[in-house]
Amino acid sequence: MTSLLHLYKKSFEGLRREVWTLALAMFINRSGSMVLLFTSLYMTRELHFTVGDAGLVMSFYGIGSVLGSYFGGWLSDRIWYRHVIIGSLLISGFVLLLLLWATSPLALSLIIFAYAFTADIFRPANSKAIAVFSDDSNRTRSLSLVRLAVNLGFTVGPAAGGFIALYLGYKWLFIIDAMTGFAAAGLLYAVIPATAREREAPTPSDAKTGSSAYRDRYYLIFVVMVALYGTCFFQIFASIPQYFNQVCHYNEDTIGLLMALNGFLVVLVEMPLVLLMEKFSNTYRFILLGVACLPVCFLFLLLGGQSMLIAIAYTVVITFSEIFAMPFMMNIAITRPVPERQGQYAALYSIAYGIANIAAPVAGLGIAHQYGFDNMFRLLIGMSLLNLIGFYLLGMNKKTGLSPTVGDTKY
Repeated sequence: MTSLLHLYKKSFEGLRREVWTLALAMFINRSGSMVLLFTSLYMTRELHFTVGDAGLVMSFYGIGSVLGSYFGGWLSDRIWYRHVIIGSLLISGFVLLLLLWATSPLALSLIIFAYAFTADIFRPANSKAIAVFSDDSNRTRSLSLVRLAVNLGFTVGPAAGGFIALYLGYKWLFIIDAMTGFAAAGLLYAVIPATAREREAPTPSDAKTGSSAYRDRYYLIFVVMVALYGTCFFQIFASIPQYFNQVCHYNEDTIGLLMALNGFLVVLVEMPLVLLMEKFSNTYRFILLGVACLPVCFLFLLLGGQSMLIAIAYTVVITFSEIFAMPFMMNIAITRPVPERQGQYAALYSIAYGIANIAAPVAGLGIAHQYGFDNMFRLLIGMSLLNLIGFYLLGMNKKTGLSPTVGDTKY
């Protein structure tokens, strides 16, 4: 036990104050993350939309995410990341409050699009900030610390959100999420002063050094694979809550607690595990291991019936999928480019998840509505196996300049 505690403590050592500040701000913001989890339930239970209509409306989140990520990357290479992050948190909070009055599919689609656009401008700027405040010895752990904060927020948020939706009403979710965004913006404004630019001052926008992400063939293939991974993984928000509700007949508070288990396990396990994995010369293998967890967790749901033990097993396995895969995927995104291109590379990485947010409701709720949840699980198993093959072939390719050796020799 002493050794385990020492390992856990060591995994947090050597991280800069600014990284801790970003992590704390993310915890505050993501504590209000229950909105994404419960919005589809809000539309079907409160507004009486069909599952298909709810999935269509939620797909606008992905469209807004793609465009917001692209714009955020462009902005982050020209404007100091601090202004981009704070502005994104404030504006997205005000947009979210508009959901209090929206009732039609068109209005909800437009607001969700605007919310995703303004919220995801934040992502490339956040990635650039992490790259600035970390180095090769602690970059993956810095990324994991921010992910830990996000998942700690996901632990608090869904658990609280389920009770809020059940006992106070869904609209309180929108209010609380907006308030957490405002609080996160205030914290960053207070702790990272406008005068402390140091080496994070942006390179002039006409800089020509470094290759474009759009001409980096390895990275473009990598982004496609990340998008396919995200499409499968984001079923945890897009379709699985509906499955738990409609097929397993779980209430909102039970669904919230299951989702909170995901965040709790990330908080408990990821940092010390990443510290151990960082020591290996080839960390790409952990991406493969994480992707390999996806077909297993969907197979549990397909064959396991409606047992609570199966629901817990699914949550545990998909959690280890993200623990193994996501920190090292993101490390590739922020270490591969030269500083002048970090915003561009981070934007493409965020766009991959934006595309996944578009595709996830279609591959999940759309298929489930037409053909049933069992066929949805079969499709997701096939997609995740294809994703595993794609990442394996990408990692094996050591020719024609496609080998992922730029920026970090561990890959």
